[in-house]
Amino acid sequence: MAHVISDECVSCGSCEGECPVGAISEGDGKYVIDADACVDCGACAASCPTGAISAE
Repeated sequence: MAHVISDECVSCGSCEGECPVGAISEGDGKYVIDADACVDCGACAASCPTGAISAE
């Protein structure tokens, strides 16, 4: 199961640099995770200051 980013995202970008497979990119108003590339490691969720990232 891939992680997802909710609307609580404030587009700070802290998660993008933490993703070891580059599955996170800046979307329209918030960051998004490519579910096909996500390896479900959780590094992004641990770095999110707003808790906007969770397992799907």
